[in-house]
Amino acid sequence: MKTSSNIALSNQFTADDVDVLSKESLYNGFFKMTNITFRHRLFRGGWSEVIERELFERGHAVALLPYDPVTDQVVLIEQIRVGALGSNSPWQYEIVAGMIDKDQTAEQVAIREANEEAGITVSCLEKISHFYPSSGGCSEQLDVFVGCIDASKATGIHGLEEEGEDIKVHVVTREKAYELVTRGIIENAASIIALQWLELNVSRLRSQWNAL
Repeated sequence: MKTSSNIALSNQFTADDVDVLSKESLYNGFFKMTNITFRHRLFRGGWSEVIERELFERGHAVALLPYDPVTDQVVLIEQIRVGALGSNSPWQYEIVAGMIDKDQTAEQVAIREANEEAGITVSCLEKISHFYPSSGGCSEQLDVFVGCIDASKATGIHGLEEEGEDIKVHVVTREKAYELVTRGIIENAASIIALQWLELNVSRLRSQWNAL
Protein backbone atom coordinates (compact mmCIF):
# COMPACT_ATOMS: atom_id res chain seq x y z
CA MET A 1 0.00 0.00 0.00
CA LYS A 2 1.37 3.39 -0.97
CA THR A 3 1.40 6.25 1.49
CA SER A 4 1.83 9.93 0.74
CA SER A 5 4.50 12.00 2.49
CA ASN A 6 2.55 15.15 1.62
CA ILE A 7 -0.41 14.44 3.90
CA ALA A 8 -0.98 17.40 6.22
CA LEU A 9 -1.46 16.38 9.85
CA SER A 10 -3.79 18.28 12.16
CA ASN A 11 -5.20 17.45 15.56
CA GLN A 12 -8.65 15.90 15.54
CA PHE A 13 -9.33 17.12 19.07
CA THR A 14 -8.74 20.35 21.02
CA ALA A 15 -8.83 21.36 24.68
CA ASP A 16 -12.61 21.56 24.32
CA ASP A 17 -12.64 17.77 24.01
CA VAL A 18 -11.34 17.31 27.55
CA ASP A 19 -13.68 17.46 30.55
CA VAL A 20 -11.69 18.41 33.66
CA LEU A 21 -13.67 17.22 36.68
CA SER A 22 -11.39 18.39 39.49
CA LYS A 23 -7.99 19.82 40.36
CA GLU A 24 -6.38 19.35 43.78
CA SER A 25 -3.14 21.00 44.86
CA LEU A 26 -0.80 18.35 46.32
CA TYR A 27 2.31 20.50 46.78
CA ASN A 28 3.15 24.18 46.29
CA GLY A 29 6.84 24.98 46.72
CA PHE A 30 9.65 25.77 44.30
CA PHE A 31 7.62 23.60 41.91
CA LYS A 32 3.98 22.53 42.09
CA MET A 33 2.21 19.18 42.01
CA THR A 34 -1.49 18.97 41.13
CA ASN A 35 -3.86 16.00 41.08
CA ILE A 36 -6.17 16.25 38.05
CA THR A 37 -9.28 14.15 37.41
CA PHE A 38 -10.58 14.26 33.84
CA ARG A 39 -12.07 12.40 30.90
CA HIS A 40 -11.60 12.91 27.17
CA ARG A 41 -13.12 12.07 23.81
CA LEU A 42 -11.89 8.86 22.14
CA PHE A 43 -10.73 8.36 18.53
CA ARG A 44 -13.27 5.56 18.14
CA GLY A 45 -16.07 7.78 19.47
CA GLY A 46 -17.56 8.41 22.88
CA TRP A 47 -15.73 9.32 26.06
CA SER A 48 -13.00 7.72 28.15
CA GLU A 49 -13.44 6.47 31.67
CA VAL A 50 -12.52 8.94 34.41
CA ILE A 51 -8.72 9.32 34.59
CA GLU A 52 -6.71 10.53 37.57
CA ARG A 53 -3.17 11.85 37.11
CA GLU A 54 -0.56 13.79 39.08
CA LEU A 55 0.80 16.77 37.11
CA PHE A 56 4.22 18.26 37.82
CA GLU A 57 4.06 22.00 37.16
CA ARG A 58 7.40 23.80 36.75
CA GLY A 59 6.53 26.72 34.49
CA HIS A 60 7.97 27.54 31.09
CA ALA A 61 11.67 27.74 30.29
CA VAL A 62 14.12 28.93 27.67
CA ALA A 63 17.33 27.31 26.44
CA LEU A 64 20.03 29.06 24.40
CA LEU A 65 22.91 27.61 22.40
CA PRO A 66 25.63 30.31 22.38
CA TYR A 67 27.43 30.07 19.03
CA ASP A 68 30.37 32.02 17.63
CA PRO A 69 30.10 31.99 13.81
CA VAL A 70 33.60 33.41 13.37
CA THR A 71 35.48 30.71 15.28
CA ASP A 72 32.82 27.98 14.82
CA GLN A 73 32.75 27.39 18.57
CA VAL A 74 29.93 26.86 21.06
CA VAL A 75 29.68 27.65 24.74
CA LEU A 76 28.61 24.84 27.06
CA ILE A 77 28.03 25.09 30.78
CA GLU A 78 28.56 22.46 33.47
CA GLN A 79 26.60 22.28 36.71
CA ILE A 80 25.20 19.77 39.19
CA ARG A 81 21.65 18.58 38.52
CA VAL A 82 19.48 16.97 41.21
CA GLY A 83 17.63 14.89 38.62
CA ALA A 84 20.92 13.23 37.65
CA LEU A 85 22.03 12.27 41.17
CA GLY A 86 21.56 8.61 40.29
CA SER A 87 23.88 8.75 37.28
CA ASN A 88 27.63 8.25 37.08
CA SER A 89 28.12 12.00 37.44
CA PRO A 90 25.38 14.47 38.43
CA TRP A 91 27.39 17.27 36.80
CA GLN A 92 25.79 17.79 33.41
CA TYR A 93 27.05 19.49 30.24
CA GLU A 94 24.29 21.72 28.93
CA ILE A 95 23.50 24.87 27.01
CA VAL A 96 22.35 28.03 28.80
CA ALA A 97 18.81 27.84 30.19
CA GLY A 98 16.42 29.49 32.63
CA MET A 99 12.82 29.91 33.68
CA ILE A 100 10.59 32.60 32.17
CA ASP A 101 9.65 35.14 34.80
CA LYS A 102 6.39 37.06 34.75
CA ASP A 103 6.29 39.90 32.21
CA GLN A 104 9.40 38.65 30.37
CA THR A 105 9.58 37.29 26.84
CA ALA A 106 11.45 34.13 25.92
CA GLU A 107 13.97 36.24 24.01
CA GLN A 108 14.64 38.45 27.04
CA VAL A 109 15.20 35.38 29.22
CA ALA A 110 17.65 33.88 26.70
CA ILE A 111 19.73 37.07 26.73
CA ARG A 112 19.55 37.34 30.53
CA GLU A 113 20.60 33.75 31.14
CA ALA A 114 23.55 34.01 28.74
CA ASN A 115 24.92 36.79 30.91
CA GLU A 116 24.09 35.17 34.26
CA GLU A 117 25.34 31.67 33.44
CA ALA A 118 28.20 32.34 31.05
CA GLY A 119 29.05 36.04 31.31
CA ILE A 120 28.44 36.61 27.59
CA THR A 121 26.45 39.05 25.48
CA VAL A 122 24.10 37.87 22.73
CA SER A 123 24.07 40.05 19.62
CA CYS A 124 21.24 38.28 17.76
CA LEU A 125 18.89 35.33 18.21
CA GLU A 126 17.21 32.71 16.05
CA LYS A 127 14.40 30.42 17.24
CA ILE A 128 15.13 26.69 16.94
CA SER A 129 12.15 24.92 18.48
CA HIS A 130 9.34 24.86 21.02
CA PHE A 131 8.49 21.60 22.77
CA TYR A 132 7.17 19.77 25.84
CA PRO A 133 10.08 17.86 27.47
CA SER A 134 7.74 15.34 29.11
CA SER A 135 4.06 16.02 28.44
CA GLY A 136 2.99 12.69 29.94
CA GLY A 137 3.24 14.18 33.42
CA CYS A 138 4.79 17.64 33.28
CA SER A 139 3.33 20.95 32.06
CA GLU A 140 6.70 22.55 31.27
CA GLN A 141 7.22 24.02 27.80
CA LEU A 142 10.62 24.96 26.42
CA ASP A 143 11.66 27.51 23.80
CA VAL A 144 15.08 26.84 22.27
CA PHE A 145 17.23 29.48 20.58
CA VAL A 146 20.67 29.84 19.08
CA GLY A 147 22.45 33.08 19.89
CA CYS A 148 25.35 34.84 18.19
CA ILE A 149 28.18 35.48 20.68
CA ASP A 150 31.92 36.18 20.95
CA ALA A 151 33.34 32.96 22.41
CA SER A 152 36.56 34.70 23.49
CA LYS A 153 34.51 36.44 26.21
CA ALA A 154 33.24 33.17 27.68
CA THR A 155 35.28 31.97 30.65
CA GLY A 156 35.17 31.36 34.39
CA ILE A 157 32.62 30.35 37.00
CA HIS A 158 29.19 31.95 37.00
CA GLY A 159 25.67 31.71 38.45
CA LEU A 160 23.56 33.46 41.04
CA GLU A 161 24.75 32.87 44.59
CA GLU A 162 21.23 33.35 46.00
CA GLU A 163 20.03 30.47 43.79
CA GLY A 164 22.91 28.19 44.78
CA GLU A 165 24.32 28.13 41.26
CA ASP A 166 27.88 27.00 40.60
CA ILE A 167 28.32 27.01 36.82
CA LYS A 168 31.53 26.34 34.93
CA VAL A 169 31.91 27.63 31.36
CA HIS A 170 33.46 25.56 28.57
CA VAL A 171 34.27 26.77 25.05
CA VAL A 172 34.55 23.93 22.54
CA THR A 173 34.49 23.56 18.78
CA ARG A 174 31.18 22.79 17.17
CA GLU A 175 32.55 19.40 16.10
CA LYS A 176 33.61 18.58 19.66
CA ALA A 177 30.22 19.60 21.05
CA TYR A 178 28.42 17.36 18.58
CA GLU A 179 30.80 14.51 19.42
CA LEU A 180 29.68 14.84 23.05
CA VAL A 181 26.12 14.30 21.79
CA THR A 182 26.96 11.24 19.70
CA ARG A 183 28.96 9.71 22.58
CA GLY A 184 26.07 10.17 24.98
CA ILE A 185 27.99 12.52 27.27
CA ILE A 186 25.50 15.36 26.74
CA GLU A 187 22.22 14.00 28.11
CA ASN A 188 20.10 17.15 28.27
CA ALA A 189 17.29 17.13 25.69
CA ALA A 190 17.37 20.83 24.79
CA SER A 191 21.14 20.69 24.33
CA ILE A 192 20.90 17.65 22.05
CA ILE A 193 18.15 19.27 19.97
CA ALA A 194 20.08 22.55 19.64
CA LEU A 195 23.39 20.93 18.68
CA GLN A 196 21.74 18.63 16.15
CA TRP A 197 19.95 21.64 14.66
CA LEU A 198 23.25 23.50 14.43
CA GLU A 199 24.81 20.64 12.47
CA LEU A 200 22.01 20.93 9.91
CA ASN A 201 22.04 24.74 9.70
CA VAL A 202 25.63 25.77 10.33
CA SER A 203 26.49 26.80 6.75
CA ARG A 204 23.49 29.11 6.43
CA LEU A 205 23.92 30.48 9.94
CA ARG A 206 27.62 31.30 9.50
CA SER A 207 26.97 32.97 6.17
CA GLN A 208 24.12 35.01 7.60
CA TRP A 209 25.73 36.06 10.88
CA ASN A 210 29.22 36.70 9.51
CA ALA A 211 27.66 39.11 7.03
CA LEU A 212 26.23 41.26 9.83
